[in-house]
Amino acid sequence: MISLSVSEIAKAINAEVIGDPNILVSAEVETDSRLCRKGSLFVAKPGELTDGHLFIGNAVDNGAIAAIVEKKLDSQITQLLVGDSVKALGLLAKYVVAKVRSAGDLKVIAVTGSNGKTTTKNMLREILSGFGSTVAPQESYNNSVGAPYSMLRINEDTKYLVLEYGADGLGSISYLVDICKPDVAVELKVGMAHVGVFGGIDETEKIKAELVQDLESSAVAILNLDDPRVAQMANLTKAKVLTFGTNAEADFRATNIGVGISGTFFDFHGAANFFKPVQLQILGEHHVYNALASLAVASVLELDMNTAINALQSMPLAERWRMQVSNLANGLTVINDAYNASPDSTKAALVTLAELGRQTKRPTVAVLGEMAELGQYSAEEHDAIGRLVVRLNLNQLVVVGEGAKLIHMGASLEGSWDGESKYFDEISDALHYLRGMLKGNEIVLVKSSKSANLRYLGDDLLEVTE
Repeated sequence: MISLSVSEIAKAINAEVIGDPNILVSAEVETDSRLCRKGSLFVAKPGELTDGHLFIGNAVDNGAIAAIVEKKLDSQITQLLVGDSVKALGLLAKYVVAKVRSAGDLKVIAVTGSNGKTTTKNMLREILSGFGSTVAPQESYNNSVGAPYSMLRINEDTKYLVLEYGADGLGSISYLVDICKPDVAVELKVGMAHVGVFGGIDETEKIKAELVQDLESSAVAILNLDDPRVAQMANLTKAKVLTFGTNAEADFRATNIGVGISGTFFDFHGAANFFKPVQLQILGEHHVYNALASLAVASVLELDMNTAINALQSMPLAERWRMQVSNLANGLTVINDAYNASPDSTKAALVTLAELGRQTKRPTVAVLGEMAELGQYSAEEHDAIGRLVVRLNLNQLVVVGEGAKLIHMGASLEGSWDGESKYFDEISDALHYLRGMLKGNEIVLVKSSKSANLRYLGDDLLEVTE
């Protein structure tokens, strides 16, 4: 965060100052009072479960010297009174990004897509941090609060700002683009993630397209040519368009893609006839698209491609609980991919599991939970996953939680299985079954949406079997 006076902040966010307007905010802007430190600006944000205004005392105790509030508080802290603290956070981020841009050579890279945003963001952070000061979001900070929060981490020395632009509905990505227009925008995929919330895949496509629609003509849009819905976004932007994928017409292309227990490999074909084999430690063929998009960004920014590829190859994992592989001393392999799940990402993870089983001739076990936010498509998509498990010839399916029960039913109705699918209401019961069933030579995939909490089951499997 750059240092700003309260009066300058007030002007940027149209706030009334209650207290000393000359105080200097010299530390980070925080929405969590526990993270405040000396010189912080606290944003008192009403939430679903509680209200940030209730924690103003804690913010002060931790060092906050000013607060953005929606109502005047009985506190000695200098207050910036606004009608909407979330909108104020966005206005402040817009002001700070513009100020840093005007004073230096900051480049902003934004990523969106139904799947792969966080992995691609992490890949970009790994690459870009080798070339200059880089700011990227924690975890999946990609909404109307998380994205501005991440923007406010920059300072005068920041060279690269990497952002995830998540979607909450029509206009949500446009809102973020208005706050901070990217120099480079990446569109990964239009898929079934959150389709129940958005109302259908056509609506999802419209929302994701908002990233490229308002780009400046000087910007670059990097599109997944293998996804027809993304490819046609080239017609919606005035920015320069470059493409990635396995399609022979793609500007950045992967061939000879493969996966093994040690990771994922492919041959990379880049601009100006650049070619190099790439060996990722990150597991899953679907991550090739994330790597291609990241390398495309590096090329657009005119970075050394060998250095960029080496940075990707050095990454041990995308992020905790995202295709996180643990090979245990007793021979068991656990792939914990239970931070998020959509039909597309679950299918990709299952295909990877089947391929690893085929290569190693080891038994395969899929432990699956609910794929959230599918709405009217939930029954169909969960049933289809169960049937896919059978068709991939996996050895064992363990389904956990009422929301995922149709995966078990779909597998049971597929016809070629007889008892290979087990269903449990509770995680503890599933864990008890797995403890007794696993012999130590299996490859186990744990996959669910975050809300199903199977990521902790994956962690428990490591503790039980090590």
